[in-house]
Amino acid sequence: MDTNYLQLFVDETSFTNRMVLGTLLPAKIWEPLPHFFQTWLRNYTSGTLVYFITSLLWSFYVYFYKHNVYVPKGVLATIREGDHTLQPIGGRKFVAGKVMDSASTLPPRLASYLHCRHPSLPHLRHAIPSRKAVLLQIYVAMKAMPWYCALPTISEYMVENGWTRCFPRISDVGWFSYVLNLGFYLVLVEFGIYWMHRELHDIKPLYKYLHATHHIYNKQNTLSPFAGLAFHPLDGILQAVPHVIALFLVPMHFTTHIGLLFIEAIWTANIHDCVDGKMWPVMGAGYHTIHHTTYRHNYGHYTVWMDWMFGTLRDPCEEENKKI
Repeated sequence: MDTNYLQLFVDETSFTNRMVLGTLLPAKIWEPLPHFFQTWLRNYTSGTLVYFITSLLWSFYVYFYKHNVYVPKGVLATIREGDHTLQPIGGRKFVAGKVMDSASTLPPRLASYLHCRHPSLPHLRHAIPSRKAVLLQIYVAMKAMPWYCALPTISEYMVENGWTRCFPRISDVGWFSYVLNLGFYLVLVEFGIYWMHRELHDIKPLYKYLHATHHIYNKQNTLSPFAGLAFHPLDGILQAVPHVIALFLVPMHFTTHIGLLFIEAIWTANIHDCVDGKMWPVMGAGYHTIHHTTYRHNYGHYTVWMDWMFGTLRDPCEEENKKI
């Protein structure tokens, strides 16, 4: 590949390094570093910011600002404080003790609503993540973050050296080819992440020593947006590797590839909040919560297609119907 053409990649990463690091850190910290380590530091600082900003904003929105949005319509018309009998609009009565016994099966926002309005129902407190669970998730994620950031740094190095099929400008291939190749890239990534995730469950040593770190969060009261990056470092890297492998197979726009890697942080925060967006065929939090409770279903990433193709799909709507 022509040296001048490869220089376009180096110029782009150098510009991004200056823009991010120059904004966040004193020049004397990052300017003396070699280009490779500047790129790693940029990925680390921006990745950490994306993790905390996304998780904090989403947690505030879901658990506090809009906690009552997720209460099913027609429920909770009145609550008699004397005997804690819940009187839904539909006419059925639920004794508080029975509700508390099945609190873990309640929609988490309903339990949050009950606890906020009626803290005398103690067991319902456990339907939302505790501070201890969230702090543990942050600790695990931040311990792994320096290692996570090695992957995009290495992928950028390979792109800059012409080892991949990346191109720097959409104009190099045209919009039609860009969209077509992006579609192929996403299919390959979806396929790769599905099977990587599934094998992390099926191969017992991989599960025991890597993936089990993430699956200690196996109930609604332990899952939160902060759990999205709470993995063993090698586990997190393995699940992101399909993004890099696809660069060798499909022509891919460089900036789009880097953007998709950081969208991962936003996406994983979203699918660990237990709120089912019900946007088929998106593999949202409703599907992923089932994965964290059954361990054998819904391994997919962005969509349900791979689970549907390989027989591991479990629909949250069907699960809710079984409970009724």
